[in-house]
Amino acid sequence: MRIVKKNFKVLFLAVFVAAASCSFTTKEFQDPDNDKLLIDLLTYVLERGHYSPLAIDDTFSEAIYTDFIEGLDPVKRFFLASDIKEFEQYKTEIDDQLKAKDLTFFNLVYERFMERQVSARKMYAEVLETPFDYSKKEVINVDYDNLAYAVDENELKKRWKAQLKFSTISSYYDLFEEDEKKLETEEDFKPRTEKEIEEKSRNTTLTSLDEYFEFTDDLERKDYFSIYLNTIVEEFDPHTTYFAPPDKERFDVRMSGKLEGIGARLQKKNDYITIVEVISGGPVWRGEHMDVGDAIVKVRQEDEEEPVSVVGMRLDDAIKLIKGPKGTKVVLTIKRVDGALEEEVITRDVVELEETYAKSTIIDKEDKTFGLINLPQFYFDLEDYNKRNAASDVKKEIERLKEEGMEGLVLDLRDNGGGSLRTAVEISGLFIKDGPVVQVASKGDGKEVLKDTDKSITWDGPLVILVNELSASASEILAAAMQDYKRAIIIGSEQSYGKGTVQNVVDLNQWLRNSDAGDIGALKLTTQKFYRVNGGSTQLEGVKSDVVMPDRYSYIDIGERDYDNPLPYDKIDPATYTVFDGYVGFDEAIAKSKARMAQSAQLALIDENAHWIKDRRDENEVTLNYEEYKSEIEARKVVGEKFEAIDEYDNKMNYRSLSNEIALMKQDTVLREKRKRWHKNLAKDIYVEEAVNVLQDLKLNNIKKNTVTEIKN
Repeated sequence: MRIVKKNFKVLFLAVFVAAASCSFTTKEFQDPDNDKLLIDLLTYVLERGHYSPLAIDDTFSEAIYTDFIEGLDPVKRFFLASDIKEFEQYKTEIDDQLKAKDLTFFNLVYERFMERQVSARKMYAEVLETPFDYSKKEVINVDYDNLAYAVDENELKKRWKAQLKFSTISSYYDLFEEDEKKLETEEDFKPRTEKEIEEKSRNTTLTSLDEYFEFTDDLERKDYFSIYLNTIVEEFDPHTTYFAPPDKERFDVRMSGKLEGIGARLQKKNDYITIVEVISGGPVWRGEHMDVGDAIVKVRQEDEEEPVSVVGMRLDDAIKLIKGPKGTKVVLTIKRVDGALEEEVITRDVVELEETYAKSTIIDKEDKTFGLINLPQFYFDLEDYNKRNAASDVKKEIERLKEEGMEGLVLDLRDNGGGSLRTAVEISGLFIKDGPVVQVASKGDGKEVLKDTDKSITWDGPLVILVNELSASASEILAAAMQDYKRAIIIGSEQSYGKGTVQNVVDLNQWLRNSDAGDIGALKLTTQKFYRVNGGSTQLEGVKSDVVMPDRYSYIDIGERDYDNPLPYDKIDPATYTVFDGYVGFDEAIAKSKARMAQSAQLALIDENAHWIKDRRDENEVTLNYEEYKSEIEARKVVGEKFEAIDEYDNKMNYRSLSNEIALMKQDTVLREKRKRWHKNLAKDIYVEEAVNVLQDLKLNNIKKNTVTEIKN
């Protein structure tokens, strides 16, 4: 099944430096039309700065044509066949339009899409006014890639009806299930009638569509133009991305794990800016100013007299008013869940997104103590690398675990999509004496070997690294280096994500010294490829686990290979490095683990579940007849009950927080609850269990260690 980039894309990064300047020449761009200026500037930077630039020709044009239309309308419920026929005249002309800064194709598609959205609003509202007949024998085919566009609005309305019925039938089924359960547990419960359930299920779908179109109401032409620009730049490779100014800001927050503001996640709902999460440790949380569900109706800065109403305002615009530098104050008029209006004065602060950062736990098994560090991403401060970053945090966690008597370490990189290449190199250096960690090839400049030059070792004991299909980029650099050095045993999926490219963030404003264009954003540009110290690339191939353990993603299309336009796999000469010789029986430990895995009933069940999930995802036809739908759900439930044992697994190990965190949790109940939930999940985790088993099997060369100690003395 083909992946639609604009809708399902998962972004994985390897940012070598915070922001790179690509001043290829002193050329300046001064077009008064910002859209044309951006087209001119982006094509200039891509052709001169991309690691493997493409020819902007008819083939390139056809790719943009297809991807832009599919990106706007992936399930073909807006455009008509006549629209596509009209668009086709530009199929091989977009390359020429880009060179001429001509926006004819974009303007035509955008304006038609706006028209079709107006028509679609009427369609879904009309369709949902009439009850669905679930006794009819009909199916819907969800293989949208191979679906033809509707020939006219009548056919399109029929398509909407089928899709809306498909969306609604699950709610219809769930409501019946809900009533049946209440009949069993509540004596006086009166179940709803079939008519009431049908109406409620339709209203649920109506509300969902209303919220979707409420979101699209906030989108402006510039937002759609950003989609068009990204269609262009992503033809070069999946990780080259245009950042409009708000997107660049969000990227910075994601990479640093912190922001300056009030410490709350906001969402627009029914014209109100609503609190959907209070971030632990932030200003709102500390001052108990607001709760989830409260709505912000007005915003006033401390140096202004009149507040600004944010009711009906675009979410991004409201956030600009609410956020601000550390130490400044903002006055918010809050509409409480009970309807009461109150003012809250909040002093903004730096808010750290705790879930972004490294965290650790102690694992007790029998009479031994092990440590586990979970690293969600390779974060760093974009303005000052020496502030909090993944490498310094991991080092601190290792030191704390050593104080607790750790005898072996598990580094969990599962679902870690990457981040700073520099932090990956520095974390590698915590486990080896010195030497190369990764080789980086630049366009036309040969290669550079990035090394650990610090001869100190923070952790010289047994090490296991956990990965899965979503471990990408910087995660793969670290795992590959530790594998090549035979410093760690890699446990997890058959291979990791397979992203072997490096991106730099280029500030596009550097070319606008004499322009009134304002902030035009940035380009995350693929400028390098990285290679293992053994010369192999992780691009497409990923890191192959030493011990393969199946998971729910095992047979699903996930990874670099499953996206459009990835750069190819290749090899270069290996670097000079010395394999770690601190273990005795390294290969034997791998062999023992593989033998255990082959005998594991839990893993066999996980593998069976992965096959079952793959089969379900490959189904393209879904029945819209309720009795058939119900029968299929009931049949799946019977099979699903078998897989419930996966979540009931107990690895019989004890997990506890470190001393410093226990002290923090006395004041922070949210943190305490998060750690409790994390430890509960770890107790069900067979991958962590096997990692600890391998740590027990990894024997250190104590004779060598003693000799080293004597030399030092």
